[in-house]
Amino acid sequence: MTRQQFIRKLTQTVLGLAVAAVTQITAMAGPGPQALLDLEHPSARAVMALQRKVTQDMMQLSPVLGTAVGLDDDGRAALIVYVDNQHRAMTEIVEALPAEIEGIPVKAEPTDKFVAFASHTAKQTTPIQLGTSGGWSKDLANGYCCGGTLGSLVQVNGVQYIMSNYHVFESDIVTGGNGIMAQNGDPIIQPGLIDVSCNAAGAQTVATLHKVSSLPGSNVDVSVAQVVSGMVNTSGAILEIGTISKNTLNAALRMGVKKSGRTTGLSSSSISGLNATVSVSYENECAGGTAFTKTFTGQLVVSNRGSKFLNAGDSGSLMVENVSTNPRAVGLLYAGSSTSAIANPIGQVLTFLGGALGGTATMVGN
Repeated sequence: MTRQQFIRKLTQTVLGLAVAAVTQITAMAGPGPQALLDLEHPSARAVMALQRKVTQDMMQLSPVLGTAVGLDDDGRAALIVYVDNQHRAMTEIVEALPAEIEGIPVKAEPTDKFVAFASHTAKQTTPIQLGTSGGWSKDLANGYCCGGTLGSLVQVNGVQYIMSNYHVFESDIVTGGNGIMAQNGDPIIQPGLIDVSCNAAGAQTVATLHKVSSLPGSNVDVSVAQVVSGMVNTSGAILEIGTISKNTLNAALRMGVKKSGRTTGLSSSSISGLNATVSVSYENECAGGTAFTKTFTGQLVVSNRGSKFLNAGDSGSLMVENVSTNPRAVGLLYAGSSTSAIANPIGQVLTFLGGALGGTATMVGN
């Protein structure tokens, strides 16, 4: 397919779907320059209606990485289209997108590809706080060692677990470069191998892996490890954030959020997209081959200009509202690019964990 044919197909795909499927949608006023907008707001629901009609076909065009409910430059609810900024036809693709479809604003967001991001790197005195470097003790293969963030504490049936990502704790699914695969009961260490010169003897075991195998089958990237008694602060305190609330919070556009992670430490940003559909690639072990590419739906997008909010090694960080005392959890961070970070909504995560662990999953907090 020539570049011109590709651009024509993109234009026909978007406009054809718009005319055929969303003729009843009209633009609605945004929430005002300082107000928050969640998915219950009428203007957000109008964008979601359009998003449901066009996303599947748009994402069949390889440079389109995803869509979300966001805001345009005038603060109106808009359909955000994430476009691969390394694609040779990126400029033409952006120009081919219409400014609006049946009254709904459309905004292109060039970005590099979303990848699963694997600082708070020092070995702590126990009981440790979270928001710190950690990971699977055997995450060593192909001449590299890997790690991520021990993000937060959750509780199910009275048992406390460290929560992080599937790709931080249990994504080694081939014998491959290290001859082993992640198994139940494997040590989860702090700091991660990447911060102890790839030698687990320089770290400490703080939990043991309890595989919940969230991927590729579910819509969340989560894994947990049962806490070793005395090794983790039972209040669930997170470095530079402190204790959090046991309650959670639904995201809204413009909402201020923060996180504490292995690489960028304490950082803050704001929600830029809701109900996002994004495609994320996963490896089969540390620095290994591609295991699968997963399309997530209903995700949260956070501004991440220059990777200052989230960077490699911050995966597993808990995203909370940006308040000083007992902030409520909003999402579990797991992927991103140099412009946008991606999080699973915390409600989806806790629902999955409750089902996987046979109880009700809650955040450990006040």
